[in-house]
Amino acid sequence: MQVSIETTSGLERRLTVGVPAERVENEVNNRLRKAAKDIRLDGFRPGKVPLKVIRQRFGAGVRQEVLGEVMSQSFYEAVNQENLRPAGQPNIEPKQMDEGADIEFVATFEIFPEIELADMSGIEIERPAADVTDEDVDNMIEVFRNQQGKWESAERAAQEGDQVTIDFLGTRDGEPFEGGSAEGTELQLGSGRMIPGFEDGIVGMSAGEEKTLDLSFPEEYHNEDLRGAAVQFAITLHSVSERVPAALDEELFKTYGVEEGGEETFRTEIADNMRRELKTAVRNQVKQQVLDAVIDKHADQDVPKALVENEINAMRQQMFQQFGGAGSEDMDIESLLPAEMFTEQAERRVKLGLVLNEMVSSRELKADADKIRAAVEEIASTYQEPEQVVNWYYSNQEQLAGVENMVLEDAVIEAILESANVSDKECSYQEALAQAQESQSV
Repeated sequence: MQVSIETTSGLERRLTVGVPAERVENEVNNRLRKAAKDIRLDGFRPGKVPLKVIRQRFGAGVRQEVLGEVMSQSFYEAVNQENLRPAGQPNIEPKQMDEGADIEFVATFEIFPEIELADMSGIEIERPAADVTDEDVDNMIEVFRNQQGKWESAERAAQEGDQVTIDFLGTRDGEPFEGGSAEGTELQLGSGRMIPGFEDGIVGMSAGEEKTLDLSFPEEYHNEDLRGAAVQFAITLHSVSERVPAALDEELFKTYGVEEGGEETFRTEIADNMRRELKTAVRNQVKQQVLDAVIDKHADQDVPKALVENEINAMRQQMFQQFGGAGSEDMDIESLLPAEMFTEQAERRVKLGLVLNEMVSSRELKADADKIRAAVEEIASTYQEPEQVVNWYYSNQEQLAGVENMVLEDAVIEAILESANVSDKECSYQEALAQAQESQSV
């Protein structure tokens, strides 16, 4: 087998492979001989059909099948011979396929890049330093009480957070527009369901009052006909309801899984959960800063387009499923969710994966069994039956592999942090959670 290789651009390679004719013809003959034992043709006894006849009838089809297999096999033999690591499937273009002659084909593909690890020592990391206070617990209890509360009629003007029952009629240049009216609809003020100014305009109104609002639709509104349009909404307010928090009693405690111990146990459970949430938030924010630094330090690292495209497709499918995955079979998902929506994040993910894998390899890091167990138990601790969740992970190799990868990634993060400049920044529980959420959304 003859092999020549050419670098076309960046990570792309063009491989020209020549395969002796004998390899193809011998395999074709072998398959035709095997097939002859079972082929039945009129005028011939079973197994007695002449090879010449079989070749005339089936030779072309068998040869095409063999050519495809030989090109695939010889491609991987060639990349192994040249010590190449293909990233993604090759584009194979036949050049010489005539019967009796050596075959030749060209394979174009990308290779995995050589990763040159940057020096990560001395990177600046700011770690949130927060604690869960009694006031934080009180605030969380109020959130739970409001979640389990009930709407009760309020004999006063509407305030933000209230639920109101209204009729409204929207007009544009004096004419009603489609979708601009409703009767007896319930709306929580401050929910952001309506266009800017609509809910604010109802604040201060009382039951039985009517009011007309002069508003404009946002320029980015989903209905093109109404983008930026100046409209009027005639509103009639029928009722105002306020949220009355649930009582701090055994019924509330049981709703959140506390069967015994009363308010003291309830507060302890909440505080423990908040501390776990805080620990995770701080860890995630520190981790995100480290990953950002890894990207910055390896900004010039090339990544294979094939891997980016694979990541884009995975992200597209994930988003499609998150939105219900509904639609007809001929729906053009690529047009609905174009690649440009995911390209930047996909490139980042691929680059991070390649660099972190190289760090794992170069540092000879392993996923410690005890740390894997601890990670699984931490995940399980948020469920009502933790032991069942632990058993499920250890009986599901795919899920357990995901935890192993997470542990390996954490090992890389810890190794980088050992030589980083880490400083603590005092903040509140809520600020730490908000910062972590913000860093995850970037």
